[in-house]
Amino acid sequence: MLNKTIGVFTMRVLLGLLFLMAGYGQVFTWGMEGVYGSFQPYEETWLPVFLLKFTAYFTSYIELIAGFLVVIGLFRNYALYALAVVLLIVSYGHGLSSPIWDVGHVFPRAILLIGILLLPEEWDKWQVQKLIKKDK
Repeated sequence: MLNKTIGVFTMRVLLGLLFLMAGYGQVFTWGMEGVYGSFQPYEETWLPVFLLKFTAYFTSYIELIAGFLVVIGLFRNYALYALAVVLLIVSYGHGLSSPIWDVGHVFPRAILLIGILLLPEEWDKWQVQKLIKKDK
């Protein structure tokens, strides 16, 4: 049973760190104007500017906040669902700009996320949410 606990913990924390650090870089290193700058080529598509701006902010802040929540294991499933939405948005965006694109950033995150969702939640014992539930 310890291997299951350590395995799920490692998957969850690794996934959370990948998203947390990406979100941190987007929000605090590049800044939101820099992030939106990377979205500007999509202005040539059918997507309206307001939707592109919303998407830039949404994906960046969800990666930062939900990534942190996944790392510590608080509101785990809701955070994973939010990150799944981000992966779908990012995948669509990359596919819109280029039908053949490098899946190197998306695919490992998708595999970890889907794996965590498919494994029994009882195996994920080392999370803040479990500590809070014990106090009740």
